Amino acid sequence: MQTDSTADPAFSTAGVIWLKLAILYLLIGIVIGIGMGATENFALRPVHTHLNLLGWATMALAGLIYCIFPKAGRSRLSRIHFWLQNIALPVMLISLALLVLGHPGVIPLLAVAEIATGLSIVTFAANIFLNVGAGRR
Repeated sequence: MQTDSTADPAFSTAGVIWLKLAILYLLIGIVIGIGMGATENFALRPVHTHLNLLGWATMALAGLIYCIFPKAGRSRLSRIHFWLQNIALPVMLISLALLVLGHPGVIPLLAVAEIATGLSIVTFAANIFLNVGAGRR
């Protein structure tokens, strides 16, 4: 008996991709956290927080949801959510880091990235409401 979930025809590879990316964000967040602790310089705390919440926690939950509800993982909304979040979030994190390190010229870029990240979450919410529920696997 094969236990690999890829043998399941309802399996969502989208969910696995989200989970692997979430782990990468977690690892980066841990490195930043260790760096802040080692240097006792906590200027990047907002970056660390956003990285762990939007990168690790949100993406891991999206991955789990997309694995459990493959219809949502295969939807057009899932693809829009994926690209919006995975383009906007790194831009937002880098811009935020530059801002807290004293480069206010990045504020317009940060604002655009924040809006795009917010739209990715709205897209995720729409996907959940439209594609997750009884009989929607």
